[in-house]
Amino acid sequence: MNRRTAFQGIGAFALIWLGQLVSLIGSGLTSFALSVWAYQTTESATAYALVVLATMGPNVLLSLVIGPLIDRWDRRWVMVLSDAGSGLSTLVVYLLFVTGQLSLWPVLLATAVSSAFSAFQWPAYAAATTMLVPKKHLGRANGLIQLAEAVGYIASPALAGFLLIKIQIQGVILIDFLTFLFAVIALFLIQIPRPESSSEGGAEKGSWWRELLFGLSYLAKRRGLIGVLSVFAFTNFLLGLVMALFGPMVLSFANADVLGSVTSIGALGMLIGGGLMSLWGGPKRRVYGVLGFLLLQGFAITLAGLRPSLPLITFAAFSFFFCFPISNASNQAIWQSKVSPDVQGRVFALRSAIVTCAMPIAYAIAGPLADYVFEPLLVVGGPLAGSVGRIVGVGEGRGIGLLFVAAGALAMLVTIGSFLHPRIRLLEDELPDAVSEVGEASDRGVHRVTESAIAGETSVM
Repeated sequence: MNRRTAFQGIGAFALIWLGQLVSLIGSGLTSFALSVWAYQTTESATAYALVVLATMGPNVLLSLVIGPLIDRWDRRWVMVLSDAGSGLSTLVVYLLFVTGQLSLWPVLLATAVSSAFSAFQWPAYAAATTMLVPKKHLGRANGLIQLAEAVGYIASPALAGFLLIKIQIQGVILIDFLTFLFAVIALFLIQIPRPESSSEGGAEKGSWWRELLFGLSYLAKRRGLIGVLSVFAFTNFLLGLVMALFGPMVLSFANADVLGSVTSIGALGMLIGGGLMSLWGGPKRRVYGVLGFLLLQGFAITLAGLRPSLPLITFAAFSFFFCFPISNASNQAIWQSKVSPDVQGRVFALRSAIVTCAMPIAYAIAGPLADYVFEPLLVVGGPLAGSVGRIVGVGEGRGIGLLFVAAGALAMLVTIGSFLHPRIRLLEDELPDAVSEVGEASDRGVHRVTESAIAGETSVM
């Protein structure tokens, strides 16, 4: 596309964001529909879990090795490749279904291929945002990205359940394909500048393996970023435990309808938090936004486990998810500001792999940890029934509650320790910004409204 007719700067970011929002909703529809289809077809919880694993596994594994490609290639085309590949995988599932040839293994294969393509998406999206949005508005831009994820998280399950009744699974899958097509068209309408080569990034160009190892060496020289990365990896592990066991804990004293209501209210907190971040942009010292809201998340986890109280758990779920987009967006803005744009593909892909792999590990051990360690401690007559049980209660689900209390307390201790660590607390002072104010003069006139919304001058969100 001619540079004069392409959307640039904040206008380009807004168009990418819209395309990805639509695509996220579509992907959520298919993920929900295929999981339900797998369970209903096989009547096996293992089949349901395999679909979830196929959705996550290839993404985590490929994130370890794709960083150099994202830095070498045009980031717009990386995103086009990601959306097009995922869309074609979805189309294959649709064709298999309408021809009556759909079975579990082709679904798993197509889902894994889609997951592999999606591994390219997030690092390229984050690196592209750095090149399109002025540095001072990165917090708001990342708030919008978190808001889009919240909308997808909330809208997709409810919408998929409705559509499965009205147009059945083949219709849901076709809608997902069309959302990918929309995202690709949006990408063809924008222009993303290529980053200038930094001295450090240019010196490490060469073989793919050398560039791959560069991500590790780059982080090793920046102890503050390593510290923040470690905090998020650890808290993601704790989050995995909480997410895996939240349902069983609530279902120990309430029914499925109540669990659905609590989950929806929690998701509403994420939506409000993302909306607030998109208008506010977070605190001026972004590390305070990271650590402060991580601390509140740890407190919310502790609250959720204290008593089998529906109002308390609902408040805790809302609070936890409200903090989630603010801490994430503040963290993302730090990385976009402190990492040279020409190496962000390598660094961001490595960072994504490290942080993301903690969650599947937590999911794998959560059940045995609850069933064989914590639950026996708080059964009637259990070892802790007469002491800790007087506070958190005794009986089914109270061992999980104790695990929540322990996980929340540990998260708060780690966050406080991180704040006391000077390399993390003073990260923004000690590590110079690696990006300049890009995009300040772009997208005036026609795109003025979009810029105003991200800058917080209007409240259109």
